[in-house]
Amino acid sequence: MSRIERPAPAEDVQAVAERQRAARALLRTPLLHADGPGADDLRLVRRHRMDLERLFADGFGYRLVVDPGAARLFKTGLGRDATRPLRRRGGKPFTPRMYALLCLTVAALGRGKSQLLVDELVAQVRSAAVDAGLDVDLDSITDRRALHAALSALADLGVLHERDGDLEHWADHRTASLLDVRRDRLGLLVSAVLAGADGPDDLIDRAALPSAAGGARVAVRRRVVESPILSVDALTEEQTEWWRRGRNREREWFADRLGLQVELRAEGAVAIDPDGELTDVEFPAGGSGRHLALLLLEALVARLRPGAREAAAPERVWRRADPELVAAVSAEVIAEWGAGLKREHRENTEHAVTEARQVLVDFGLVRVEPDGGWLLHAAAARYAVTATLAGDGQGDA
Repeated sequence: MSRIERPAPAEDVQAVAERQRAARALLRTPLLHADGPGADDLRLVRRHRMDLERLFADGFGYRLVVDPGAARLFKTGLGRDATRPLRRRGGKPFTPRMYALLCLTVAALGRGKSQLLVDELVAQVRSAAVDAGLDVDLDSITDRRALHAALSALADLGVLHERDGDLEHWADHRTASLLDVRRDRLGLLVSAVLAGADGPDDLIDRAALPSAAGGARVAVRRRVVESPILSVDALTEEQTEWWRRGRNREREWFADRLGLQVELRAEGAVAIDPDGELTDVEFPAGGSGRHLALLLLEALVARLRPGAREAAAPERVWRRADPELVAAVSAEVIAEWGAGLKREHRENTEHAVTEARQVLVDFGLVRVEPDGGWLLHAAAARYAVTATLAGDGQGDA
């Protein structure tokens, strides 16, 4: 008589959906706090805390800390990657000066009071700058605006809360402001271990180092989730072999846990989020610069495709467009489609091409060589478009 086994209990569909939403929220916003826009997501993180801790630890080598009022995913990124800067509220990237003042402010807050006036905080930042041996002049408008960017970033992260006053206009008008300091969240900010670090470069390398337990699995999964393009030529031999053996399994893994569609390609993979939530660099997307980037990409791919077809497989991953070809194609595209760009780009086409190029670099489709040539990744070919000009020619292409 054969034995009849009970079927495994069906997985709770709602719980799966909640865990996926919470995991995506943490990847998008690694510091969630209870009085911010991610409060609902924080409740889901707390509800599925143990599952999420296992997911991020085993899958990516990331540490998840969940406190009553905040959750912090210590998502250390890929290391020396300049394409994902901290951004100001207006969208512009932080400058080196702003980063320096952000670090000084965090240091000053660590030894200050839990509630203080902004002028008191400025005095502490001055003191921290002296201790660090940095030349900072907070009487100059440049450094005051840089400090204001740092304070705004800390307010958005929930570390600072303006109890009273006008912090918004402090840099230009020296307005007063009373600030609460959330020390529990301040302690969650720094993702790498500071003790023993020899400097900024050492700190970045430490943070990006995959855990010994994860090996190739952790390293490759981090690349898939941190960058839209996974290129096998950037992997070590061990990582390449692991990816070759398990890439079909990985496609299912990312779909089940994060809702990411991993498009497998001969040269690696492209991670696509159908909901467009997980990336801070949308492409393709609206806007004059991104439209121009798409048009440039299509024109360059058309020029490079015949040579790529005749090249050996490893040489197809990145194809070079010489500076002369980039200039000629840019001029052709501007001549044909320039009327559809916004006024700023029509009046300064060189700036328009530079902005479009940066979009492609940030997305991982283009690398710029020292002589100005562009290297196009093979995945660029998937973005072929059929362009039309809408309206009277004054709108976006």
